Amino acid sequence: MALRIGILLYDGFDLIDSGGPYEAFLTASRLAERDGEAPLYEVMLISPQGSDVTAFGGMTVTGTVPASDAGVLHTLIVPGLVDIEAARHDPAIGAAVASLAAAATVVASVCTGAFLLSDQGLLEGLPATTHWEDVDLLQGEKRISVGVTGVRWVDNGAVVTSGGLTSGIHMALHLIARDCGLAVAQRTARQLDLDWDPDGVRSVR
Repeated sequence: MALRIGILLYDGFDLIDSGGPYEAFLTASRLAERDGEAPLYEVMLISPQGSDVTAFGGMTVTGTVPASDAGVLHTLIVPGLVDIEAARHDPAIGAAVASLAAAATVVASVCTGAFLLSDQGLLEGLPATTHWEDVDLLQGEKRISVGVTGVRWVDNGAVVTSGGLTSGIHMALHLIARDCGLAVAQRTARQLDLDWDPDGVRSVR
């Protein structure tokens, strides 16, 4: 049975934070189907109320599923955005993160999406990462144990955080490796034409 992936979208979200993982999961499924196998993932785009959402830069995404209708998820992906305070002060976004996380086996953030997880207590006492510019800010809020730099992602089992922007693609491949095996993730990375390090290390900034 395909694993259900939900990607939460909201006004101002960064396209690559969501579109990168979206493409990685869909590519893994497409390769499995090419081999005559069942799809590995079912990927859905979710918004707090199921309305259209506008990404940073103005692109509008339609056809989202309301958070209340998303059902049980294997993995929830929460992207970040530039104006993080706008999202943190939107009660509908916070409520969506909380309800979707409660129905997911794994919760993962991309970039500043880590702050939205932190606001719901999902990173309490855990090491975490975010965009390299914001790691100190995340740690300074005293809701995590330590802010981690020099990595693409931090895996705490049920909660995974990734660095900025394209690190979300690398994290998605890591999740694919967890779900389906390293060979599947490596094949997916090759199909994406991406140099992927299974250890998630990157140069320290």
